[in-house]
Amino acid sequence: MSTTPASPDGPNSPGSPDQPDIPGSPADAAPATISARGLACGYPGRHDGPVLEGIDIDVRSGQVLCLLGPNGVGKTTLFRTLLGHLRPMSGEVKIEGRPRASLSRRQMARVIAYVPQLHEPPFAFTALDVALTGCASRLGLFRSPSAAEHARALAALERLGIPHLAERPFTELSGGEQQMTLIARALVQDGTILVMDEPAAALDLRNQATVLATVRSLADESHGVVMTSHNPDHAFMVASRAVLLTRERRILSGPVDEVLSEENLQEAYGTRVRVIDTVDDDGRPTRTCLPSLHTL
Repeated sequence: MSTTPASPDGPNSPGSPDQPDIPGSPADAAPATISARGLACGYPGRHDGPVLEGIDIDVRSGQVLCLLGPNGVGKTTLFRTLLGHLRPMSGEVKIEGRPRASLSRRQMARVIAYVPQLHEPPFAFTALDVALTGCASRLGLFRSPSAAEHARALAALERLGIPHLAERPFTELSGGEQQMTLIARALVQDGTILVMDEPAAALDLRNQATVLATVRSLADESHGVVMTSHNPDHAFMVASRAVLLTRERRILSGPVDEVLSEENLQEAYGTRVRVIDTVDDDGRPTRTCLPSLHTL
């Protein structure tokens, strides 16, 4: 199965004259930080073939790409393949124009900062210690973080509104607090691109807003962001492009407003939805998705 454009660019696509760019939307000429061509991903030894195939993706500086789809359609498999945790079954992934397979783990860490859903440190680290591990790719084997790096980690915690957690043991934090700490670690790492696996999933509304505002500001600062979400509203709020994986393993890719149509969301999730035009607090056009209580 191949990546399918949602529809030709139309008057409601981001960047068209009728709709201003979402903050952080890149110019088309921005270089691709991550690119995949003809990608098939899956697990060695499985006899039912690739989980996903025919994937073409570009993630550019200043762009937020949101990956959506129901459980079990291959979002995690695609993430693991892009990050190098799984070898492609076919096709190629390039990082800043270089084959991913040619990069060492340290080189990858200088480009890509990964925010997982769950993380259990092997030692009783504080939240500040965990944030400081974002410096690891820049440190020599026996060098400890400098005062400047400590200040950078504290600034990342402050940016996310959690400086009061700095000296708290990570294992004693709530799931949402742990997630915010892992995002702080990614900010300290300062990769060209952030790959975030459902970064707002365990958060209350206030912290969801903080994380989404941070994602938008990172794009404004010319970072690229790839994130997964089960909530189309998150994509409408911060993403310029979306990839939607359906239950039939169709892959729809393109501008977020075209990919996340009522028809496509209903196909993907098997439930009726309404997509409603509205405006955000800054008066910019956006959309929201309301699911029905009645499945298809």
